[in-house]
Amino acid sequence: MVARPPAGTIPDSPGSYQFKDKDGRVIYVGKASSLRQRLSNYFQDPRNLHPRTAQMVATAATVEWIEVRNEVEALMLEYSLIKQHRPRFNVRLRDDKSYPFMAVTVDEQFPRAMVMRGRKRKGTRYFGPYAHAYAIRDTLDLLLRSFPIRTCSPSKFNQHQRLGRPCLLFHIEKCSGPCVGEIDEMPYRQLVQELCDFLDGDTDGIVKRLEGEMAAASEALEYERAARVRDRLLAVRRAIEKQQMVAERSEDIDVVGIADDELEAAVQVFFVRKGRVVGRKGFVLDKVEELSSGGLVDRILEELYGDEPPAGVPKQVLVPVEPEDAPTYEEWLTHLRGSRVQIRVPQRGDKRDLHETVTRNAKEEFTRHRLRRAGDHNARSRALTELQDLLGLPEAPLRIECYDMAHLQGTDYVGSMVVLEDGLPNKREYRRFKVKDVAGNDDYAAMEEVLTRRLRAYLDERDRVFDDDEQQQRPKKFAYPPQLLVVDGGKGQLAVAERVVRALGLHDEIPIASLAKRFEEVYLPGRTQPVEIPRGSDALFMLQRIRDEAHRFANTFHRELRGKRMTASSLDGIAGLGEARKKKLVQVLGGVNAVKRATLDELKALSFIPDAVAEAIHDKFHPSTEGS
Repeated sequence: MVARPPAGTIPDSPGSYQFKDKDGRVIYVGKASSLRQRLSNYFQDPRNLHPRTAQMVATAATVEWIEVRNEVEALMLEYSLIKQHRPRFNVRLRDDKSYPFMAVTVDEQFPRAMVMRGRKRKGTRYFGPYAHAYAIRDTLDLLLRSFPIRTCSPSKFNQHQRLGRPCLLFHIEKCSGPCVGEIDEMPYRQLVQELCDFLDGDTDGIVKRLEGEMAAASEALEYERAARVRDRLLAVRRAIEKQQMVAERSEDIDVVGIADDELEAAVQVFFVRKGRVVGRKGFVLDKVEELSSGGLVDRILEELYGDEPPAGVPKQVLVPVEPEDAPTYEEWLTHLRGSRVQIRVPQRGDKRDLHETVTRNAKEEFTRHRLRRAGDHNARSRALTELQDLLGLPEAPLRIECYDMAHLQGTDYVGSMVVLEDGLPNKREYRRFKVKDVAGNDDYAAMEEVLTRRLRAYLDERDRVFDDDEQQQRPKKFAYPPQLLVVDGGKGQLAVAERVVRALGLHDEIPIASLAKRFEEVYLPGRTQPVEIPRGSDALFMLQRIRDEAHRFANTFHRELRGKRMTASSLDGIAGLGEARKKKLVQVLGGVNAVKRATLDELKALSFIPDAVAEAIHDKFHPSTEGS
């Protein structure tokens, strides 16, 4: 249990504080306008604390703090530390769904529109998020008739550029044909800008312009052009109908609805721009820490706006209750937006009705979430308890690591480490190893190398002494030990794991086991017979799942390495053809075989390939042909 710092050592100033466990892992991050007053609340009779807070204080071994100048800086520091360390006692985002966005690659010469998920990248504008990818595709299909920008991949674009013939989308008027010069760059960018304005909710100007073009074409007796503009106008109006009008046209609002119980909260957010709903997002928070209603709103605002939100920061955020420190959060959002932002609780009128609609969505999603997770949560709890009992572990294995090897006749030898935390895969903690010191086909030696590297890295992290600056940048790659280490295999692999943990002095700290695939037998050190784990039990299912995941992860890495080696081998050794040029050459020509078939003139026509390098490439694949 963490000891109370000496009296007078805690500053009476704003800042962020971090509780750490015995391994130095950050388990809770908080912020305070007065560190002294806030931290004093933790050092009292545990019976007076909330059970989860009492558990955190009992788990913690030390507490540290960082002073800042004001409460807004404390808020920003707290958010960055939570993102960096993902403490187990802070509120956690449990729903890992990756919502789809409409994306426009504005950094390309001829930008394209597409559906994207996952990590955002610079040079791309995002619109949304949307609940379903098909909703974006339907809307995009309508908009391409009015804003015919390309949707093809770079390789497809380059292919038709070389052929000099456009694809089918050009012929059905859903692309303006930039690949074959049917439209210049500036008119094309005007189309892209109009599409972005439309997705931002600025639809009136576009409708008026199309109406004017249609009338002008009709007056000029250009009826075919007028009919085409009419069709574009109809497509725009159908797309506008898909955007529900919920507020005044000048209003930019984010509406937050919450449904929660003592353990979790479901959140739904509607993004309203120019009075129309342009996107929505939903997620579930695990209320690991003790939170008031206002404190929960604090965490939700940090989750929404801590990273740059795709829809930007609006003028107004509607929430069910005020944040605990509303002025600080308003000041923070005002800083992000660059103009005044209000956080309001709607009391009457259209905004109250809109907020009730969003809250109703949150309640429905919370009901579905509890139904989905009820059996899963109970099964995971039973599995961890069963593993503790059946394997004789000192505690339930909240962190399980499993290792497997993959190779092809001793080549491209790799190892994998996958992690279950609280019974769920934690892919951020997965690790891949290239086996360096094993010659030939020797699974035991490869397993020994991988385990030794992983556990020695843990020991280096555990025993390393950090100064204050290093502590903030402390690498987390192998910082925490498993509470159960599983190897894929039988007694031989188990003996290797046992030898490694004993050699490193970890045999009393890290329990080990092996899972043999043939009969799904679990072996433990010091026992000649396998442990009897009931068929169909939750414990065996969990071990099978992590073993299969380790096998999949190792094989995926092995195929990736083998594929790179085999693909790149035919282009290796060509003077002047480095990795960057090689990658771009394959991408532009559409594959290694296309490079082999390319003529010397085609290679010289590529601006990024010097003539001497083009001749070297051509000579390698056409040795009997004289270069020109």
